[in-house]
Amino acid sequence: MGIRPFLPFALPDIGEEEIDEVLDSLRSGWLTTGPKTKRFEGDFAAFIGGDAEAIAVNSATAGLHLALEALGIGERDEVITTTYTFTATAEVIRYLGANPRIVDIDPETLNIDPAKIEAAVTPRTRAVVPVHFAGLACDMDAIFAIAARHGLKVVEDAAHALPTTCRGRLIGSLDSDAAVYSFYATKTITTGEGGMIVTRNPDTAKRCRDMRLHGISRDAFDRYTSRKPSWYYEVVAPGFKYNMTDLAAALGIHQLRKVWLFRERRAAMAEKYDAAFADLPVRLPPKGCDGDVHSWHLYVLRLGDGVTVSRDRFIELMADRGIGCSVHFIPLHLHPYWRETYELKPADFPHAQRAYERAVSLPLYTVMSEDDQERVIAAVREILG
Repeated sequence: MGIRPFLPFALPDIGEEEIDEVLDSLRSGWLTTGPKTKRFEGDFAAFIGGDAEAIAVNSATAGLHLALEALGIGERDEVITTTYTFTATAEVIRYLGANPRIVDIDPETLNIDPAKIEAAVTPRTRAVVPVHFAGLACDMDAIFAIAARHGLKVVEDAAHALPTTCRGRLIGSLDSDAAVYSFYATKTITTGEGGMIVTRNPDTAKRCRDMRLHGISRDAFDRYTSRKPSWYYEVVAPGFKYNMTDLAAALGIHQLRKVWLFRERRAAMAEKYDAAFADLPVRLPPKGCDGDVHSWHLYVLRLGDGVTVSRDRFIELMADRGIGCSVHFIPLHLHPYWRETYELKPADFPHAQRAYERAVSLPLYTVMSEDDQERVIAAVREILG
Protein backbone atom coordinates (compact mmCIF):
# COMPACT_ATOMS: atom_id res chain seq x y z
CA MET A 1 0.00 0.00 0.00
CA GLY A 2 1.38 3.44 -0.94
CA ILE A 3 1.69 6.40 1.34
CA ARG A 4 -1.71 7.99 1.82
CA PRO A 5 -2.01 11.75 1.27
CA PHE A 6 -1.96 14.03 4.29
CA LEU A 7 -5.44 14.74 5.62
CA PRO A 8 -5.56 18.43 6.61
CA PHE A 9 -7.46 19.76 9.60
CA ALA A 10 -9.93 21.68 7.43
CA LEU A 11 -10.86 22.30 3.80
CA PRO A 12 -13.66 24.40 2.26
CA ASP A 13 -16.55 22.82 0.33
CA ILE A 14 -16.77 24.83 -2.90
CA GLY A 15 -19.06 23.72 -5.73
CA GLU A 16 -19.55 24.73 -9.35
CA GLU A 17 -22.32 27.13 -8.30
CA GLU A 18 -19.85 29.23 -6.31
CA ILE A 19 -17.28 29.13 -9.10
CA ASP A 20 -19.84 30.20 -11.71
CA GLU A 21 -21.03 33.07 -9.48
CA VAL A 22 -17.47 34.32 -9.01
CA LEU A 23 -16.88 34.15 -12.77
CA ASP A 24 -20.09 36.10 -13.30
CA SER A 25 -18.78 38.79 -10.97
CA LEU A 26 -15.46 38.92 -12.79
CA ARG A 27 -17.20 39.30 -16.12
CA SER A 28 -19.60 41.94 -14.77
CA GLY A 29 -16.85 44.33 -13.79
CA TRP A 30 -18.08 44.50 -10.17
CA LEU A 31 -15.20 43.22 -8.05
CA THR A 32 -15.63 45.27 -4.89
CA THR A 33 -18.82 45.98 -2.90
CA GLY A 34 -21.74 45.87 -5.30
CA PRO A 35 -24.87 43.94 -6.29
CA LYS A 36 -23.66 40.55 -5.07
CA THR A 37 -22.85 41.93 -1.63
CA LYS A 38 -26.28 43.54 -1.39
CA ARG A 39 -27.89 40.26 -2.48
CA PHE A 40 -25.93 38.24 0.07
CA GLU A 41 -26.94 40.66 2.83
CA GLY A 42 -30.60 40.34 1.83
CA ASP A 43 -30.40 36.55 1.72
CA PHE A 44 -28.71 36.43 5.12
CA ALA A 45 -31.24 38.75 6.76
CA ALA A 46 -34.05 36.60 5.35
CA PHE A 47 -32.34 33.47 6.68
CA ILE A 48 -32.17 34.91 10.21
CA GLY A 49 -35.76 36.13 9.88
CA GLY A 50 -37.88 38.75 11.57
CA ASP A 51 -36.72 42.32 11.19
CA ALA A 52 -33.01 41.45 11.13
CA GLU A 53 -30.64 43.65 9.17
CA ALA A 54 -27.40 42.16 7.84
CA ILE A 55 -24.22 44.14 7.13
CA ALA A 56 -21.47 42.32 5.22
CA VAL A 57 -17.87 43.01 6.21
CA ASN A 58 -14.45 41.65 5.36
CA SER A 59 -14.02 39.67 8.60
CA ALA A 60 -15.76 38.84 11.84
CA THR A 61 -13.05 40.85 13.59
CA ALA A 62 -14.20 43.90 11.63
CA GLY A 63 -17.81 43.06 12.48
CA LEU A 64 -17.15 42.88 16.22
CA HIS A 65 -15.24 46.16 16.09
CA LEU A 66 -18.03 47.92 14.18
CA ALA A 67 -20.77 46.53 16.43
CA LEU A 68 -19.08 47.64 19.65
CA GLU A 69 -18.25 51.05 18.15
CA ALA A 70 -21.86 51.51 17.04
CA LEU A 71 -23.02 50.76 20.59
CA GLY A 72 -20.84 53.54 21.97
CA ILE A 73 -18.10 51.50 23.64
CA GLY A 74 -15.14 53.80 24.21
CA GLU A 75 -12.21 54.92 26.34
CA ARG A 76 -11.90 53.21 29.72
CA ASP A 77 -15.15 51.28 29.35
CA GLU A 78 -15.07 47.60 30.27
CA VAL A 79 -16.39 44.70 28.20
CA ILE A 80 -16.64 41.21 29.68
CA THR A 81 -15.62 38.23 27.55
CA THR A 82 -14.16 34.75 27.85
CA THR A 83 -10.53 33.73 28.00
CA TYR A 84 -11.36 30.69 25.87
CA THR A 85 -11.46 32.39 22.49
CA PHE A 86 -9.33 33.69 19.65
CA THR A 87 -7.58 36.97 20.35
CA ALA A 88 -9.84 38.89 17.92
CA THR A 89 -12.72 38.79 20.41
CA ALA A 90 -10.74 40.83 22.90
CA GLU A 91 -8.52 42.88 20.62
CA VAL A 92 -11.47 44.76 19.12
CA ILE A 93 -12.26 46.01 22.63
CA ARG A 94 -8.78 47.49 22.82
CA TYR A 95 -9.22 49.12 19.38
CA LEU A 96 -11.82 51.34 21.07
CA GLY A 97 -9.66 52.20 24.06
CA ALA A 98 -11.81 50.00 26.29
CA ASN A 99 -10.60 47.15 28.50
CA PRO A 100 -11.68 43.52 28.38
CA ARG A 101 -12.66 41.87 31.63
CA ILE A 102 -11.61 38.31 30.89
CA VAL A 103 -13.37 35.51 32.76
CA ASP A 104 -13.40 31.72 33.00
CA ILE A 105 -15.65 29.16 31.31
CA ASP A 106 -18.16 26.55 32.31
CA PRO A 107 -16.17 23.28 32.46
CA GLU A 108 -18.96 21.31 30.78
CA THR A 109 -19.78 23.52 27.79
CA LEU A 110 -16.50 25.47 27.42
CA ASN A 111 -18.67 28.55 26.97
CA ILE A 112 -18.42 31.65 29.16
CA ASP A 113 -19.71 31.04 32.70
CA PRO A 114 -22.63 33.41 33.46
CA ALA A 115 -21.73 33.41 37.16
CA LYS A 116 -18.29 34.73 36.27
CA ILE A 117 -19.88 37.47 34.16
CA GLU A 118 -21.98 38.63 37.12
CA ALA A 119 -18.94 38.64 39.41
CA ALA A 120 -16.89 40.69 36.93
CA VAL A 121 -19.36 43.57 36.55
CA THR A 122 -18.03 46.96 37.77
CA PRO A 123 -19.34 50.52 37.42
CA ARG A 124 -17.32 50.77 34.18
CA THR A 125 -18.80 47.66 32.56
CA ARG A 126 -20.75 48.49 29.41
CA ALA A 127 -21.11 45.23 27.47
CA VAL A 128 -20.70 41.45 27.31
CA VAL A 129 -19.32 39.49 24.36
CA PRO A 130 -20.24 35.80 24.74
CA VAL A 131 -18.59 33.34 22.34
CA HIS A 132 -20.61 30.33 21.14
CA PHE A 133 -17.65 27.96 21.31
CA ALA A 134 -17.41 25.27 18.61
CA GLY A 135 -21.01 25.98 17.57
CA LEU A 136 -22.73 25.32 20.92
CA ALA A 137 -24.95 28.17 22.12
CA CYS A 138 -24.05 29.95 25.35
CA ASP A 139 -26.59 30.15 28.17
CA MET A 140 -28.15 33.25 26.64
CA ASP A 141 -31.12 33.38 29.01
CA ALA A 142 -28.75 33.80 31.95
CA ILE A 143 -26.59 36.30 30.05
CA PHE A 144 -29.57 38.42 29.04
CA ALA A 145 -30.81 38.44 32.63
CA ILE A 146 -27.42 39.68 33.87
CA ALA A 147 -27.29 42.29 31.10
CA ALA A 148 -30.75 43.55 32.02
CA ARG A 149 -29.87 43.83 35.71
CA HIS A 150 -26.76 45.89 35.00
CA GLY A 151 -27.78 47.79 31.87
CA LEU A 152 -25.23 46.07 29.61
CA LYS A 153 -25.12 45.68 25.84
CA VAL A 154 -24.73 42.15 24.42
CA VAL A 155 -22.76 41.43 21.24
CA GLU A 156 -22.61 37.76 20.37
CA ASP A 157 -19.38 36.42 18.86
CA ALA A 158 -21.14 33.96 16.55
CA ALA A 159 -18.05 33.10 14.50
CA HIS A 160 -18.72 29.38 15.10
CA ALA A 161 -22.49 29.58 15.34
CA LEU A 162 -24.10 29.18 11.94
CA PRO A 163 -26.74 27.70 12.06
CA THR A 164 -26.75 27.29 15.85
CA THR A 165 -29.99 27.72 17.76
CA CYS A 166 -30.77 28.65 21.36
CA ARG A 167 -34.17 27.74 22.82
CA GLY A 168 -35.32 26.98 19.31
CA ARG A 169 -34.29 30.35 17.83
CA LEU A 170 -31.39 30.98 15.48
CA ILE A 171 -28.43 32.83 16.90
CA GLY A 172 -28.86 36.27 15.37
CA SER A 173 -32.58 36.36 16.11
CA LEU A 174 -32.23 36.63 19.90
CA ASP A 175 -32.48 39.75 22.04
CA SER A 176 -28.81 40.76 21.77
CA ASP A 177 -27.77 44.12 20.36
CA ALA A 178 -25.81 42.41 17.57
CA ALA A 179 -24.45 39.03 16.50
CA VAL A 180 -21.35 38.68 14.34
CA TYR A 181 -20.57 35.72 12.09
CA SER A 182 -17.33 34.59 10.45
CA PHE A 183 -16.99 33.24 6.91
CA TYR A 184 -13.28 32.46 7.18
CA ALA A 185 -12.04 29.53 5.11
CA THR A 186 -12.46 27.00 7.94
CA LYS A 187 -15.95 28.04 9.06
CA THR A 188 -19.28 26.29 8.48
CA ILE A 189 -19.81 28.41 5.36
CA THR A 190 -17.05 30.45 3.74
CA THR A 191 -16.38 33.47 1.59
CA GLY A 192 -12.61 32.99 1.97
CA GLU A 193 -12.41 36.01 4.25
CA GLY A 194 -15.54 37.74 5.45
CA GLY A 195 -18.14 38.25 8.12
CA MET A 196 -21.67 39.47 8.77
CA ILE A 197 -23.16 41.72 11.44
CA VAL A 198 -26.79 41.02 12.28
CA THR A 199 -28.84 43.49 14.31
CA ARG A 200 -32.48 44.48 14.71
CA ASN A 201 -31.63 48.03 15.71
CA PRO A 202 -31.82 50.38 12.68
CA ASP A 203 -29.48 52.93 14.30
CA THR A 204 -26.86 50.27 14.99
CA ALA A 205 -27.19 48.96 11.44
CA LYS A 206 -26.81 52.44 9.93
CA ARG A 207 -23.74 53.24 12.01
CA CYS A 208 -22.11 49.93 11.03
CA ARG A 209 -22.85 50.58 7.34
CA ASP A 210 -21.43 54.09 7.49
CA MET A 211 -18.31 53.09 9.43
CA ARG A 212 -17.44 50.01 7.36
CA LEU A 213 -16.38 52.24 4.44
CA HIS A 214 -14.50 55.31 5.68
CA GLY A 215 -17.50 56.85 7.44
CA ILE A 216 -19.12 57.68 4.11
CA SER A 217 -22.85 58.19 4.41
CA ARG A 218 -23.72 56.70 1.00
CA ASP A 219 -22.98 53.24 -0.38
CA ALA A 220 -20.36 53.22 -3.14
CA PHE A 221 -22.60 50.80 -5.03
CA ASP A 222 -25.48 53.29 -5.01
CA ARG A 223 -23.22 56.15 -6.04
CA TYR A 224 -21.71 54.28 -8.95
CA THR A 225 -24.92 52.82 -10.37
CA SER A 226 -27.25 55.80 -10.13
CA ARG A 227 -28.59 57.02 -13.48
CA LYS A 228 -28.44 60.58 -12.18
CA PRO A 229 -25.26 62.43 -11.20
CA SER A 230 -24.56 61.16 -7.69
CA TRP A 231 -20.87 61.76 -7.13
CA TYR A 232 -21.52 63.72 -3.96
CA TYR A 233 -21.03 62.05 -0.57
CA GLU A 234 -20.30 63.11 2.99
CA VAL A 235 -17.89 61.68 5.54
CA VAL A 236 -19.80 61.58 8.81
CA ALA A 237 -17.05 60.00 10.95
CA PRO A 238 -13.47 58.70 10.66
CA GLY A 239 -14.47 55.21 9.58
CA PHE A 240 -12.70 52.04 8.53
CA LYS A 241 -12.05 49.95 5.41
CA TYR A 242 -14.13 46.92 6.33
CA ASN A 243 -16.38 46.34 3.29
CA MET A 244 -16.94 42.90 1.74
CA THR A 245 -16.14 42.41 -1.95
CA ASP A 246 -18.57 41.03 -4.52
CA LEU A 247 -16.10 38.22 -5.22
CA ALA A 248 -16.45 37.09 -1.61
CA ALA A 249 -20.22 37.62 -1.57
CA ALA A 250 -20.55 35.51 -4.73
CA LEU A 251 -19.27 32.55 -2.70
CA GLY A 252 -21.50 33.41 0.26
CA ILE A 253 -24.72 33.48 -1.77
CA HIS A 254 -24.40 29.78 -2.60
CA GLN A 255 -22.71 28.69 0.62
CA LEU A 256 -25.69 30.04 2.56
CA ARG A 257 -28.08 27.94 0.49
CA LYS A 258 -26.16 24.83 1.62
CA VAL A 259 -25.91 25.72 5.29
CA TRP A 260 -28.45 23.13 6.50
CA LEU A 261 -27.01 20.44 4.22
CA PHE A 262 -23.54 21.20 5.55
CA ARG A 263 -24.81 21.12 9.12
CA GLU A 264 -26.52 17.76 8.59
CA ARG A 265 -23.25 16.29 7.32
CA ARG A 266 -21.23 17.75 10.19
CA ALA A 267 -23.71 16.46 12.76
CA ALA A 268 -23.60 12.97 11.27
CA MET A 269 -19.81 13.00 11.41
CA ALA A 270 -19.83 14.20 15.02
CA GLU A 271 -22.23 11.40 15.91
CA LYS A 272 -19.94 8.88 14.25
CA TYR A 273 -16.95 10.19 16.21
CA ASP A 274 -18.95 10.01 19.45
CA ALA A 275 -19.82 6.37 18.85
CA ALA A 276 -16.24 5.48 17.89
CA PHE A 277 -14.67 7.11 20.95
CA ALA A 278 -17.29 6.31 23.60
CA ASP A 279 -15.14 3.60 25.21
CA LEU A 280 -11.89 5.59 25.20
CA PRO A 281 -10.50 7.61 28.14
CA VAL A 282 -11.67 10.90 26.65
CA ARG A 283 -14.30 13.52 27.23
CA LEU A 284 -16.64 13.87 24.27
CA PRO A 285 -17.84 17.31 23.14
CA PRO A 286 -20.93 18.69 24.89
CA LYS A 287 -24.27 18.62 23.09
CA GLY A 288 -26.85 21.35 22.83
CA CYS A 289 -30.06 21.46 24.83
CA ASP A 290 -32.79 19.09 23.65
CA GLY A 291 -34.13 20.29 20.34
CA ASP A 292 -31.40 22.88 19.79
CA VAL A 293 -28.96 22.90 16.89
CA HIS A 294 -25.20 22.63 17.43
CA SER A 295 -23.43 23.83 14.28
CA TRP A 296 -20.49 21.45 14.82
CA HIS A 297 -17.96 23.94 13.54
CA LEU A 298 -15.44 22.08 15.68
CA TYR A 299 -15.19 18.60 17.16
CA VAL A 300 -13.11 19.08 20.31
CA LEU A 301 -12.01 15.95 22.15
CA ARG A 302 -10.57 16.27 25.67
CA LEU A 303 -8.04 13.67 26.76
CA GLY A 304 -8.95 12.04 30.05
CA ASP A 305 -6.87 11.33 33.12
CA GLY A 306 -6.22 7.79 31.94
CA VAL A 307 -4.40 8.91 28.80
CA THR A 308 -0.65 8.39 29.06
CA VAL A 309 0.39 10.73 26.23
CA SER A 310 0.22 14.49 26.48
CA ARG A 311 -2.08 16.50 24.23
CA ASP A 312 0.93 17.88 22.34
CA ARG A 313 2.37 14.40 21.81
CA PHE A 314 -1.04 13.16 20.69
CA ILE A 315 -1.10 15.79 17.93
CA GLU A 316 2.44 14.80 16.87
CA LEU A 317 1.42 11.14 16.68
CA MET A 318 -1.61 12.03 14.58
CA ALA A 319 0.62 14.02 12.24
CA ASP A 320 2.93 11.00 11.98
CA ARG A 321 -0.11 9.13 10.68
CA GLY A 322 -0.81 11.82 8.10
CA ILE A 323 -3.65 13.58 9.92
CA GLY A 324 -3.82 17.26 10.83
CA CYS A 325 -5.29 18.38 14.13
CA SER A 326 -5.53 21.75 15.86
CA VAL A 327 -6.10 23.29 19.29
CA HIS A 328 -9.02 25.59 20.11
CA PHE A 329 -7.99 27.72 21.82
CA ILE A 330 -4.81 28.87 23.46
CA PRO A 331 -6.62 30.91 26.14
CA LEU A 332 -6.08 34.65 26.22
CA HIS A 333 -4.52 34.50 29.68
CA LEU A 334 -1.55 32.54 28.27
CA HIS A 335 -0.65 35.06 25.56
CA PRO A 336 2.06 37.60 26.52
CA TYR A 337 0.05 40.71 25.67
CA TRP A 338 -3.09 39.79 27.61
CA ARG A 339 -1.16 38.12 30.44
CA GLU A 340 1.15 41.06 31.03
CA THR A 341 -1.26 43.92 30.34
CA TYR A 342 -3.97 42.60 32.68
CA GLU A 343 -1.79 40.55 35.09
CA LEU A 344 -3.61 37.32 34.27
CA LYS A 345 -2.60 34.00 35.83
CA PRO A 346 -3.62 30.41 34.96
CA ALA A 347 -4.88 29.97 38.51
CA ASP A 348 -7.51 32.62 37.79
CA PHE A 349 -8.95 30.47 34.99
CA PRO A 350 -8.80 26.85 36.21
CA HIS A 351 -11.49 25.48 33.88
CA ALA A 352 -10.10 27.10 30.74
CA GLN A 353 -6.55 26.11 31.69
CA ARG A 354 -7.47 22.47 32.18
CA ALA A 355 -9.55 22.36 28.99
CA TYR A 356 -6.68 23.87 27.00
CA GLU A 357 -4.17 21.34 28.31
CA ARG A 358 -6.43 18.44 27.28
CA ALA A 359 -8.25 19.69 24.17
CA VAL A 360 -7.59 18.66 20.59
CA SER A 361 -9.74 19.52 17.56
CA LEU A 362 -10.12 16.66 15.11
CA PRO A 363 -10.78 17.11 11.38
CA LEU A 364 -14.49 17.69 10.75
CA TYR A 365 -15.51 19.14 7.40
CA THR A 366 -17.98 18.30 4.70
CA VAL A 367 -15.56 17.27 1.93
CA MET A 368 -14.09 14.56 4.13
CA SER A 369 -14.99 11.14 2.80
CA GLU A 370 -16.11 8.22 4.95
CA ASP A 371 -12.68 6.73 4.39
CA ASP A 372 -11.07 9.94 5.62
CA GLN A 373 -13.08 9.82 8.82
CA GLU A 374 -12.30 6.14 9.32
CA ARG A 375 -8.60 7.05 9.06
CA VAL A 376 -9.03 9.60 11.85
CA ILE A 377 -10.96 7.15 14.01
CA ALA A 378 -8.40 4.39 13.51
CA ALA A 379 -5.52 6.72 14.36
CA VAL A 380 -7.19 8.03 17.53
CA ARG A 381 -8.02 4.52 18.67
CA GLU A 382 -4.50 3.30 17.94
CA ILE A 383 -2.94 6.08 19.99
CA LEU A 384 -5.43 6.06 22.88
CA GLY A 385 -6.89 2.57 22.86
